[in-house]
Amino acid sequence: MSEDSDQLSALAALVAETETVLAEVSAAQVAEVRLLARAGQLAERQAATQRGSVRVHDMALRSIAAELGGVMRVTDRTVQQRIGEARELVESYPATLDAWEAGRLTRAHVRVILDAGACVPADRKAPFEAEAIRLCAGDTPNRVRSAVEILAERCAERSFTERHAEASRGRRVRVVPGAQGMSDLIATVPTVIAEGVMDRLTQQATVIIDARTPDDDDPRTTDQVRADVLSDLLLTGAPALDPTAYGDGPGTLGAIRAQVQVIVPALTLLGADEGPVDLVGRAPIDAATARCLAAETHSLARVLTDPVDGTVIAVDRYRTAGPQRRFLRARDQHCRFPGCRRAAIRCEIDHTIDHARGGPTALWNLAHLCQRHHSMKQFTAWRVRQHPGGVLEWTSPTGRLYREDAPVPPVAFVVSPAPPPVTADSVPPF
Repeated sequence: MSEDSDQLSALAALVAETETVLAEVSAAQVAEVRLLARAGQLAERQAATQRGSVRVHDMALRSIAAELGGVMRVTDRTVQQRIGEARELVESYPATLDAWEAGRLTRAHVRVILDAGACVPADRKAPFEAEAIRLCAGDTPNRVRSAVEILAERCAERSFTERHAEASRGRRVRVVPGAQGMSDLIATVPTVIAEGVMDRLTQQATVIIDARTPDDDDPRTTDQVRADVLSDLLLTGAPALDPTAYGDGPGTLGAIRAQVQVIVPALTLLGADEGPVDLVGRAPIDAATARCLAAETHSLARVLTDPVDGTVIAVDRYRTAGPQRRFLRARDQHCRFPGCRRAAIRCEIDHTIDHARGGPTALWNLAHLCQRHHSMKQFTAWRVRQHPGGVLEWTSPTGRLYREDAPVPPVAFVVSPAPPPVTADSVPPF
């Protein structure tokens, strides 16, 4: 009995400690939400002092999000999204925030209320919020989700049909990187379209499986066949409606092929190394897939690097881009703003010293930036200077410095002559 009593006491202590830790975590999460909301309000005040449109506010918000992202070590896109959610919670759901801070709700409960309440008009949010908190306080988030969603539907001002028409404008496709070289391809489309896509894939998979003979060596399951058929249709098929088609001839959309940017070490290409390979801007992929792409795909921009010092051994020559573009794509690999991983093939080549201010179109004055960060460089107080070797030094509006070295794996280049670091201020006016 003594041992059982000791174990029961130890368990009671763990439970009490868990309650204490959860309370501390909730307090920290709520403090972060309030901080992010203040950041969004600061951006609004900054924009209000300037003449301009929606772009002025967006640039102010981007700049602040980038500043916070450097401290939080997440991308500015993520911070900007979280700022928007924080303002919605602080300004539209104050009672929910208080209940979370008091420990009556968890972060997951708050997420349920925010998601369901998107359709509730401002003048009805208070009664919706009060009832939603009551529903959430006594059960787990998954169990109360349906009840909260039904409550929100009853409070909605517009019909479901009207809101569906608006929601359909947010349809999109995105990739969520996973583990072991796999990713989730997610398409947000109207439900009837999604069900139709799934039904057709299932029918096609069933035909493929039913057509097997005893001699076929095809162990794929229905799920695997569905995934393979979907990939094949998207990568090789032509859309039914093609605005480039005229008369009886096919259009050009079906001829467009996918592009990915992969850095393949020499030993991997030779089959001597089975380690993961960098799919730039995304997650690692397996060595066998990388070798297949390097050997078979002519539309792939290939960069072969030495496995020891990273020196470029060969650069793909299939593409029609000039030597400068090939050089920069091999060097940069992705957007050169701190924390951004958008692949170089999806970026713009930026003049570090603006061309309009006399900046030359020279390798030491060029770097890849995605459209988002290219705009930030132009329209916010973020500044950048380029050092020899393609090293970028960013200065935030508050004066913090962020150094962007060459991406990993390193690619060694020799650019001669290498001028000293210059900034926009050092270029004489016209």
